[in-house]
Formats: sequence, C-alpha cells, structure tokens
Amino acid sequence: MTSTQTQRRVTDPASTTVVDGMEAYGPRVCDDMTVEVALAVMAGARVEYLTVCDGDDQSTGSITLARLAVLRASSTYTDRIRLRDVLGSRLRPVPVRG
Repeated sequence: MTSTQTQRRVTDPASTTVVDGMEAYGPRVCDDMTVEVALAVMAGARVEYLTVCDGDDQSTGSITLARLAVLRASSTYTDRIRLRDVLGSRLRPVPVRG
C-alpha cells in the first residue's frame, strides 16, 4: 500500500484574505462551535488555527490552538464555551488546574 500526502494549494493567491495577521484559507468554522469541537477539528485537520465565521459566513477573526489550549486548561473553563465567547474577550492568565 502506498501512502499519499495531500497538499493544500491556493489556486488564486489574490483571493485569500488576512484575518488577524494570518491567511484565511484554512478551515472555516461557525462562531457557535464549542471549544471542545474546535479542538477536535484542529486535531483532525492538523492545523494551528481556524478562521471563525458568523451566521452569514463572514469572517469574524481567527483562533489559535495555543489560545484554546490555555483556555481549556484554566479553572474557568466549561464545555459550553463557544468560539464567539472567546473571540469577544481577552484571555487573562488564570491558574491552571493541577
């Protein structure tokens, strides 16, 4: 059995937009997605960030794996937190559960 590798290619580089300093041709997800699901999508897609869109499929920002990992490790984390909640707030350092 031969292994294959897929490569993401941008057909028209001029059509990509920049969201928070990153090219927005990666996975696009809705802002009502939970942090848990977003982390699973990132793991499955093997990406470090997601482009977050509102209900009208307009980009509202991007979220990084590192930012979600910090949030998930915090004592204030619940499995009901949505990406729109994370984008609308500044994460302050919080004690990590031990």
